[in-house]
Amino acid sequence: MAFGGFNDNGHSQPMADINVTPMVDVMLVLLVIFIITAPLFTHAIKLELPAAASAPAPEKPEAITLAINGEGRLFWNNAPVALDDLAARFATESQKQPLPELQLRADKNTRYEVIAQVMSAAQGNGMTKIGFVTDPKNAAK
Repeated sequence: MAFGGFNDNGHSQPMADINVTPMVDVMLVLLVIFIITAPLFTHAIKLELPAAASAPAPEKPEAITLAINGEGRLFWNNAPVALDDLAARFATESQKQPLPELQLRADKNTRYEVIAQVMSAAQGNGMTKIGFVTDPKNAAK
């Protein structure tokens, strides 16, 4: 055992063994406490909750994804579309209730002129919810 005195067998170095007995005792006491108290947490209180009616949650509007690549080509929900066809599509989408959200995904090399034309066509045809989608992983670079 590692019970040392002041000068055991001529060794004057400090004792290097760690006495783990107190730690084991504390862990065993905690284990017994948790074993005893754990069943107390599983008892449920019987309640009779009142009944209430509420309005259904409003529908979440659909989102239209309009992607613009570096060359200025447009993709409506991943399908190619021409810039001239956007006005008609925006007009039909703006008639829906609730109004869908337009999410613009533009490449960082896209010319601002193309983005401005798309936003102008959207706002001119009743699309008021317009958002820009970015990549947070590349934002720090």
